Amino acid sequence: MASVLVPLAQGCEELEAVTVVDLLRRAGISVVTAGLDDQPVRASRGMVLIPDVTLNEVLGQEFDMIVLPGGQPGATNLGKDERVTGLLQQMARAGKYTAAICAAPRVLAQSGLLEGRRATGYPGSLETERVSGLIYVDAPVVIDGKVITSRGPGTAMDFALQLIEVLAGERKREEVEAGLQRITL
Repeated sequence: MASVLVPLAQGCEELEAVTVVDLLRRAGISVVTAGLDDQPVRASRGMVLIPDVTLNEVLGQEFDMIVLPGGQPGATNLGKDERVTGLLQQMARAGKYTAAICAAPRVLAQSGLLEGRRATGYPGSLETERVSGLIYVDAPVVIDGKVITSRGPGTAMDFALQLIEVLAGERKREEVEAGLQRITL
């Protein structure tokens, strides 16, 4: 079974965090939410999230993917945490997946993971970054090798479903998506 780490920072976007965790768990993927400290996380719209563990508790644990929810100041708080940037670099060196949505792709850029890659993010979140060879793509979800990025709260479900497909296959994605009763208008 695939395992995923979702670090939760104060001010994260709750729609992105909860959608990713919920859908991955529906797919039978092991998901661990980790707070940057031992406090409940007050998300950007005031929802309070209780992480499973603290980040320190899982630093030595192996994961197949790390997923960063966006939101502000959540993405900024993730980017300021050396443990998070260290984990991202470690995951990339090990050939594991790194994923981020909304403003959080900026953290991937700050960690050196978007150089020479195609990526997306919340409009304006990556334009200010000086990343060598970054190709900004205006799409809901962009996959470039083992790096997966997405635009924002409105693309959270597409992002989570793509993560399921990458980790558990197209059949599992279709199974989870069918249960959601998504309808294209």
